[in-house]
Amino acid sequence: MDAATAELGGRLHELLKAIRLVKQRRPLGRPGVPVGLLGMLAEVDRLSAGCHARELAARAALDPSTVSRAVAALVASGLVAREPDQQDGRASVLVVTPAGRAALDETVGWYGEIFDRALDGWTPEEIASFSRALKRFAGSLISQESMEAAR
Repeated sequence: MDAATAELGGRLHELLKAIRLVKQRRPLGRPGVPVGLLGMLAEVDRLSAGCHARELAARAALDPSTVSRAVAALVASGLVAREPDQQDGRASVLVVTPAGRAALDETVGWYGEIFDRALDGWTPEEIASFSRALKRFAGSLISQESMEAAR
């Protein structure tokens, strides 16, 4: 590993620490999505017609048992509902409830405020460049891991 790659590793460690601290700072009792479930709820929301848990696991690149526990927590919180699958009466699809939509909007808004403060003083070009670089890096990691898993 060269010095630049080692430096990047350190910056990524700092980023993960910062994200963890932000999550811990979320005020208790404030409506929103329970810590750790935002990504899962957002994935269900992206599939507006509803989705099966196995499809959610594949999209989130998570083990089905992990997704099952997360879905159970989202359902218990009233943020996601299981509805009969119109194509297969034996199965159910996951859909975001109105309470889930409100909680998702509130939580995304809260994170948006934090990101806006963190990016204060950045130019639009710097923000766009950072976003492109993160997208490229994440895509490379995902591709690399997909290729490794296929071996």
